[in-house]
Amino acid sequence: MRVVIAPDSFKGSLDAAAMARAIAEGWSSVRPQDDLVLLPQADGGEGTLDAIASCHPDASWHEVRGVTGPDGRPTTGRWVVLGDGTAVIELAQMSGLPMMESLDPGGATTAGLGQVIAAALDGGAAALTIGLGGSASTDGGAGALRALGARLLAADGRPVPDGGAALADLASVDVSALRTLPPGGVELLTDTTAPLCGPSGAAHVFGPQKGADAVMVEYLDAALRGFARCLGVSAPGDPDRPGAGGAGGTGFGLSSWGGQLVPGARRIADLTGLSAEFGRAHVVVTGEGRFDRTSMTGKVVGAALEGCAVTSTRSVVVAGQLAAAPPDVGLSLTELAGSPEAALGETESWGRAAGAAAAAQFR
Repeated sequence: MRVVIAPDSFKGSLDAAAMARAIAEGWSSVRPQDDLVLLPQADGGEGTLDAIASCHPDASWHEVRGVTGPDGRPTTGRWVVLGDGTAVIELAQMSGLPMMESLDPGGATTAGLGQVIAAALDGGAAALTIGLGGSASTDGGAGALRALGARLLAADGRPVPDGGAALADLASVDVSALRTLPPGGVELLTDTTAPLCGPSGAAHVFGPQKGADAVMVEYLDAALRGFARCLGVSAPGDPDRPGAGGAGGTGFGLSSWGGQLVPGARRIADLTGLSAEFGRAHVVVTGEGRFDRTSMTGKVVGAALEGCAVTSTRSVVVAGQLAAAPPDVGLSLTELAGSPEAALGETESWGRAAGAAAAAQFR
């Protein structure tokens, strides 16, 4: 059989490529004659660069030192250039939540993302694919736009500081010096359908995990509304569009620049070659840390299972925990290991065990 192994990362324990290798080793121990194709996946958040680069032998890595991290400390920004000249950038790599020394929901910024985008443009990128996910900020992408040439001004004409909270003082946005898009355009990969504002928007849904209490959530939501109003004067965008709230509203900011919001998991399936495998492979093995009802809402596993359903391809879901029943074969590392602690302690080993157990279902 042709078996495609395409998991997402198991957050906090194993990245997608390592989990794919572990499952493959287990599968091969039971069915050594099978043709295994490893295609680690992502949805636009952490792991996007590695997933895409691992499936493109001609990809080249680039970096720029000293970009602004989410809390203002300098960091190194990295991106990947594919064979067709497309630069792939991952927001989480230079502006991600785990990079914060301490949570700062009102002050965290996407400035570093804009600096990396600018460096990729300076390097001659023919197109941009930007993964939005895992952000530390709720600044609407204002920091990134500033790094790309926009001027964010208070009523007295002074620049407003970085961070979503400072947008409450915004009076106007000058986009006259904003960088032009590359000839091939800009794709914005998002794993959410959230709009910019409101009860299902960036501040309300994602603000608490970034450290925002109820008062700060309302403050940031109002600040984002003001930002959308000011930016809309010269760079019309749609704050209500699904995905505009992605990455603390960066989906809105960069779509106002001209980027196109697209479902991250599906687009990465195209870029890694997974989409071409549906109907060609006999089995697709996917997985994530926890499989539940939200897995079918734009996540890697849901996108993979949708592809299998359309082409009547057999599927296997390997998950740290199974909180819902997969449509075909499902394996829980927690059940195999005996406890969540044991599964987390030796995730790679239990990934191999899951691969072996999955292969045994096809004897």
